[in-house]
Amino acid sequence: MADDVAFCTTPDGGRIAYATTGNGLPLVVCPALAEQFSTLHQVPTWQAFADRIGEGRRVVRYDSRGTGLSERDTTDFSLETRLTDLDTVVKAARLRRFALYGSLFSGPLAIAYTARNPRRVSHLILYGTFCRGVDVMPWERLGPLLELARTNWPLAAQTLADMSGDIESRQRYPEAGVQIAAHFSASTSGRVFAEGLTAGYRDDVSALLPSIAAPTLVLHRRNDPIIPFALGQELAGRIPKARLAPLTGAVHGEFLGDIDELLHAIDTFLGQAPARRRASRAAPLIILFTDMESSTSLTQRLGDAGAQELVRAHNEIVRDALRSHAGDEIKHTGDGIMASFPSASGALECAIAIQRGLAHRNQEGAAQAVNVRIGLNAGEPVREQEDLFGQAVQLARRICDRAAPGQILASNVVRELVAGKGFLFSDLGESALRGFEDPVRVYEVRWAE
Repeated sequence: MADDVAFCTTPDGGRIAYATTGNGLPLVVCPALAEQFSTLHQVPTWQAFADRIGEGRRVVRYDSRGTGLSERDTTDFSLETRLTDLDTVVKAARLRRFALYGSLFSGPLAIAYTARNPRRVSHLILYGTFCRGVDVMPWERLGPLLELARTNWPLAAQTLADMSGDIESRQRYPEAGVQIAAHFSASTSGRVFAEGLTAGYRDDVSALLPSIAAPTLVLHRRNDPIIPFALGQELAGRIPKARLAPLTGAVHGEFLGDIDELLHAIDTFLGQAPARRRASRAAPLIILFTDMESSTSLTQRLGDAGAQELVRAHNEIVRDALRSHAGDEIKHTGDGIMASFPSASGALECAIAIQRGLAHRNQEGAAQAVNVRIGLNAGEPVREQEDLFGQAVQLARRICDRAAPGQILASNVVRELVAGKGFLFSDLGESALRGFEDPVRVYEVRWAE
């Protein structure tokens, strides 16, 4: 049970339960499908995610009508009613300005509320969601699921739980499927679920996207089995101040995939990382270096102004990739950038995005091509102030030095961390790297499409 559970009454007399935990930046979490606090402990992985996203923040969660501790006897699931419920909770919790988190079928709700209340919402976070319900799946597929919910809710709840994960998540969390199904079953009734999902299917907030003024983070797993990745791309493309953070994995539930990658993206976006989470991220990290080809000779040939223009082009492409893949820029090295990542998959995807972005720029007829070397290593660097030090960093730097322009090289530990993730490597054998007594085995990452 959350630390502080209270009830508020909507203008039409509805009773809404909400819970407040922690202290710090206010974050309101909208309910996706099920209740959010009274039985969440039944799903330990879900509870762990809820606890970690609340570290260092004041988190407000509430149960939507028909679920959890809120009023169960309800038939109105319209977007307008859901907006009224959210606004009632915000006022009851006495929040003036806060970050808002919406996922799955609460995404359109969060979008609409942010559009209507630009002075209240400081940041908008959207995970695995959409702007039009009809885009999620055809009615021919959704209709039978809703009918099953009405006639056999326990079986429908188990079906929903099975849809949320993949083979890997079921192997990692063998009990999660049963736990999630039990949580869904206890949270609401099959009738309420069917009617609520039918209302969500009719939601269309696409016209509101251009009017969103708040900085927006769109989190979406590339192989989400429920909400297609393209729907997250659409949100990021149409909201003015949005950026997309593609996440690895083929699961929908936030709590079933790489939690560290997701939380790191949220922390970076909100500009805060709880001390306990910063400490846990310090080991291990993936270190990435970029290095521009012949930067000294370019300065001599093009002059300071011309060379600096190429540096700016490099910086823009690299920093865009870092923002999209949850990377932290540690420092600019003069002719490159050093960055760190909580996820090896995210680091490799970022490196590939950098090389592809530069290749596209060069092919578009730029007067002077920009080519970079990229090197990656994983380890436990020493963090001092805003910089990283130690052998893990030094090896990443030497691997970068070993690369040819346009090449991505990685250490064996990085390759092993992403085994089975679909990345292609070529074994370049052992290399003698300056400052390291023993030869180091290096792998080239294949990135050309």
